[in-house]
Amino acid sequence: MYTFKEIAEVIGGDLVSDADGNVDRLVFDTRLLVGTSGCLFFALKSDHKDGHRYVSAAYEKGIRFFVVHTDFEVPLKLKNAGFIKVPDTLKALQELGRFHRLKFQLPVLAITGSNGKTIVKEWLSQALSFAEKITRSPRSYNSQIGVPLSVWQMDAHTTLGIFEAGISQPGEMERLREIIQPTLGLFTNLGSAHQQQFSSPEMKLAEKLRLFRHVDLVFYGRDDALVHEQITTTYPQKEFLTWGRHPEADLNLIGEEGNGEKHLTMKWKGELYHFDLPFGDAISIENVLPVILVMFFKGFSAEVVQRQISLLQPVAMRMEQKEGVHGTLLINDSYNSDITSLETALGFLEQQGRKNGRLRTLILSDMFQTGLEADALYPHVAQLIRGKGIDRFIGVGEVLQKYAGHFRESDLFFKTTEALLEALPTMNFRNDAILIKGARAFRFERIVGKLELKQHSTVLEIDLDALANNLNVFRRRLNPGVKTLAMVKAFGYGSGLFEIAGALQHQKIDYLGVAFADEGVELRQAGIALPIIVMNPEVKSFGQMLEYQLEPEIYSFRILEAYHRMVQKETNELQPIHVKLDTGMHRLGFMDDEVTDLMDRLKAMPELKVQSVFSHLAGSDEAQHDGFTHGQLVQFEAACKVIRDGLDYPFMRHVLNSGGIERFPEYQFDMVRLGIGLYGVSAVGEPDLKHVTTLKTYVSQIKQVKAGATIGYGRRGTVQEGGQIAVLPIGYADGLNRRLSNGVGQMWVGDRLVPIVGNICMDMCMIDVTGLSVAEGDEVIVFGEVPSIVALADQLDTIPYEILTSISRRVKRIYFKE
Repeated sequence: MYTFKEIAEVIGGDLVSDADGNVDRLVFDTRLLVGTSGCLFFALKSDHKDGHRYVSAAYEKGIRFFVVHTDFEVPLKLKNAGFIKVPDTLKALQELGRFHRLKFQLPVLAITGSNGKTIVKEWLSQALSFAEKITRSPRSYNSQIGVPLSVWQMDAHTTLGIFEAGISQPGEMERLREIIQPTLGLFTNLGSAHQQQFSSPEMKLAEKLRLFRHVDLVFYGRDDALVHEQITTTYPQKEFLTWGRHPEADLNLIGEEGNGEKHLTMKWKGELYHFDLPFGDAISIENVLPVILVMFFKGFSAEVVQRQISLLQPVAMRMEQKEGVHGTLLINDSYNSDITSLETALGFLEQQGRKNGRLRTLILSDMFQTGLEADALYPHVAQLIRGKGIDRFIGVGEVLQKYAGHFRESDLFFKTTEALLEALPTMNFRNDAILIKGARAFRFERIVGKLELKQHSTVLEIDLDALANNLNVFRRRLNPGVKTLAMVKAFGYGSGLFEIAGALQHQKIDYLGVAFADEGVELRQAGIALPIIVMNPEVKSFGQMLEYQLEPEIYSFRILEAYHRMVQKETNELQPIHVKLDTGMHRLGFMDDEVTDLMDRLKAMPELKVQSVFSHLAGSDEAQHDGFTHGQLVQFEAACKVIRDGLDYPFMRHVLNSGGIERFPEYQFDMVRLGIGLYGVSAVGEPDLKHVTTLKTYVSQIKQVKAGATIGYGRRGTVQEGGQIAVLPIGYADGLNRRLSNGVGQMWVGDRLVPIVGNICMDMCMIDVTGLSVAEGDEVIVFGEVPSIVALADQLDTIPYEILTSISRRVKRIYFKE
């Protein structure tokens, strides 16, 4: 803990006011605040966000200590608050993290690589927790902001630090190394993530290896020749320990057996060892090898290593959000049981609780591996719960029960999960937002099973973090000041209207676009406050649009005159409109020869304000249409000039969609529109985009079929030499296109693609799983990472939009967020 004035000295800032006090928490996002005692707010600035805009909001929530830019004018109304002014608030945060790290003389392991950093870090923490007091990065806090926040958690109890370091462009790793100051290094692997920011894989690897400049020892995988050559060439004097199948690996994997659980045979220092793993997939095996190697390095016996790896639990990388019984919303977060993850989860609960005025309920188990003594931990937890306005708290575990006196009288406590399960039927959960957060030993999945709404076993998973990533990938392409409009029409491209809009609002998107007024009304009723454009307004909906402050697209004189009459009749306030020009799509919009008449009419309608003028490009994602696209853009600019010359105020212009942003960056104008790009679809193969949606189902039944037997309606399907099929509970009524029947479409089972066999039925289909080890209940991926939605669209000679919007509403949507 530091005083505010001590921190000013550490970061070399100028103190404004004489305020002082203790600081033990660093924050930069007012949306995730859980209590404000001891908080120091850093007003961070990026290309599209400025934390200085939220200083007043942070003050209103109770924060009194701030780090701001030198040029920031402190509002006079912020009484009794302390401000430190610095030239760069991010560098100040990093310098404070570095200063705090240097207070501790202890081993610190830094992990970097393209993939697997978080899994390896979490498994190392699980495996070593019996012997060390570990401070580790929360979740995947590995960025320029996340690393100093991670290091800040180190305290007098820490005996080992394990921190991730991730970079997306050259020049970033030096700053992370200075903050972490590692004594040991671990490199997971080299992949394609963020490759476009580097001229070659070698350059990216060289940048990542800067993290290990001053470490004593580096762990890395021996199987990648490029990694081996470059790391040993860069640091010829360092000590290395390697893992892999390569015969020169120090921990040499020489054999593996089994389909589900795996039995591994490996060699270490000339001795053979055998380990049984609780999993068998290739990625998990790759991630567990460095865990075993680190444990051997630390001197643990093979028996201890086997005991600890048998206890490894899957790492849920994100919070799972799903529908519950009686209109409830369930948020399942069993990823971490530390204070930081609890604070983050409570912040997410608060956001979701705002929807439809839900009550907020927290079900929490005893917390392990926090590094805090119980006498300090549970009173702090009670304070967090009060500070975040939790309506109902349910504690599970003997330790929580012991500290019940620190909580409210109305809070409930149960000694075991079984006791809570017995009491659940007596609890009136209706329309609550329920956060379920429990340590693995409490098996809270049983609570989720009791409370979740039982529906169709086919689900569409939506990764809200991937959505935010994709938004920011496109934002990086934009010129400063260019706004972003996100299209959420058609039920959010099949992914959920409110959930997608809520995630985008959280990311400070500038505008939302919907097709019809009903969608905009639904968003307003759910608490979405962003400006919303209605792209297909109907005259009969104008009253609703005025009531809910929805902004219409004006595409014809009929719509313009009708809306003007409604505005004159219903309100005295100036109303924004968005003028649509038809520059070649030949859909909705004013034609080129109508623009002058349009201008004359708009000048006679002072009740209306042209907020933007826009158009649609007909073929921006295909090079064969580039000549036509340039013609559209020239025509659009000319029409905008006519309108601009006729109005006495400025307006926004926007014409680029996702493909246009990537291929015609010189025409960004004042705003761009994002649609399918948010879901990871790129016109140029952008490598940093992530897939957002995964359609998955499960095996209902396994059948052995004889040679020549026919399968499905019309007897179109056969397994010529006999074999095994799996019946799946997904059909064309769920959105699985019937044209994928009879081997056209494939699904991912286990570790490979298998064909659909026979005709797809209304509610079911069959796949050929001959020769595979498949059991009833096993997961099947219809589309996701593999097969991708783009590949599926290509098979059907259609576009990804159609695939997404065809998914039936009877398919349950499950949302994930880290």
